[in-house]
Amino acid sequence: MTTLELDPRTPVLVGVGQASERLDDPGYRRRSAVELAAAAATEALTDTTSDPVAVAAAVDTVAGVRQIEISIPGAHAPLGRSDNYPRSVASRIGASPARAILEVVGGQAPQHLVTELAATIAAGRSEVALLFGSEAISTARHLRTAEDRPDFTEHVDGDLEDRGFGLRGILSRYQTDHGLVGMPSRFALVETARRARLGQTREEYALGMGRLFAPFTTVAAANPHAAAPTVRTAEELATPSAANRPIADPYTRYLVARDQVNQGAAVLLMSVASARRLGVPRERWVFLHGHADLRERDLFDRADLSVSPASVLAAQHALDVAGIGPDRITTFDLYSCFPVAVSNICDGLGIDPVDPRGLTVTGGLPFFGGAGNNYSMHAIAETVQRMRALPGAFGFVGANGGTMTKYSAGIYSTAPVEWRPDRSAEIQAEIDSWPAPEHVVRAAGRATIETCTVTHTREGARTGIVVGRLDDGGARFLARNADGDDTAIELLTVGEPVGAPIHVRSFDVGNRFSTSDAFRRQR
Repeated sequence: MTTLELDPRTPVLVGVGQASERLDDPGYRRRSAVELAAAAATEALTDTTSDPVAVAAAVDTVAGVRQIEISIPGAHAPLGRSDNYPRSVASRIGASPARAILEVVGGQAPQHLVTELAATIAAGRSEVALLFGSEAISTARHLRTAEDRPDFTEHVDGDLEDRGFGLRGILSRYQTDHGLVGMPSRFALVETARRARLGQTREEYALGMGRLFAPFTTVAAANPHAAAPTVRTAEELATPSAANRPIADPYTRYLVARDQVNQGAAVLLMSVASARRLGVPRERWVFLHGHADLRERDLFDRADLSVSPASVLAAQHALDVAGIGPDRITTFDLYSCFPVAVSNICDGLGIDPVDPRGLTVTGGLPFFGGAGNNYSMHAIAETVQRMRALPGAFGFVGANGGTMTKYSAGIYSTAPVEWRPDRSAEIQAEIDSWPAPEHVVRAAGRATIETCTVTHTREGARTGIVVGRLDDGGARFLARNADGDDTAIELLTVGEPVGAPIHVRSFDVGNRFSTSDAFRRQR
């Protein structure tokens, strides 16, 4: 198909931009999240190589990715924030959109918004849409107690389609009561289950995680926007040290997403008709060939805690919509908040973890930086640039939200293609029908460990967390060790805890586990 034959409503990506600053940069400007997003958006307008003023004036829709400081109910913004983030950014670039969106929580947000607004353009309900997100987490933490700290508070009038937090199935009081107070501990449960399924020792698995992520550090080291541009070996990533302290077994600091960032990214979408009218050259156009958005069962409703089949289905369906297989992909960016998020897709699609094509175009969340919910906007921006440099090639972006709970995938190429709808809703109905194990909130009796982790504080305090199955009936439950129960911690840190027998009891503060009589006799 030639571009002359395209439906004029076909959506195309025509501009991308990124902005960043580090605290130790000579020109560090203490920019707010709004200012970082505006800088990225300005670059996206300029990236079209058309008149940026005219393009900005044509924007009818803006969509902002929710910052971390407004991603949890009651969270505090230490330096203040805008009460209408999308319109704050729009006002800085000279745009007056009819519609402004603030998306729900989750790393799937950038790719989901690209897919959603591309479909909106294809349906004729929008002509030009600007998507962006940003985080100024490093600056907020660095300056929150400074006497000359800036005030990022802004009030902007105008309608806002605030979609809320969207935290169903991602956070719960039940989980936090049992020590699952952050994503590292939740993902660690999945990672431990995968290690046990593969039959690997702790040492073997740790080195495998290091080997998976070592190439990411090389990519990050060459990326001017990376928060931690340092090349590291697999052994360095896998070995605990003073700088690489334990976070949640089996994770050390170097293996988890880095949230100490000041980064922004933006993507400009428009119809083919608008691209022609605004004079955007054909060589700037990149098409969305395939896409999918699926939601996994909630963590404790999954039959197998070591995998997320819905994420794999999303990746595979995006490829199916594009009409290609993984072998046709030239560049990948697999969401890499934790190693298992990458391994899950590699396992499911049959991709070698050390595939010479590489698995990231940015450097990944632990090394490029985990820019809150907006990381994949950077991945899309990088992919668009790569596709322009490799006409006709295909780039894959996989974006994760929650504990492999929400997954959005996109396939990009300069090869012209009209909008293709996906079958995500149909596939989602199948996922929702999958059976879930019985789960009990209050558990008592003999049980077996299904998966586990031990979380570590900076001060050295440890909490043991298990997902177990009751011997009587097999119901799944969540429990943590009783305060001061070092024997329970030892069980989880020595040898193979998965499959070990335990006792569990329920109290007003939640479920507590201890080593069983059988285990004590074995010791």
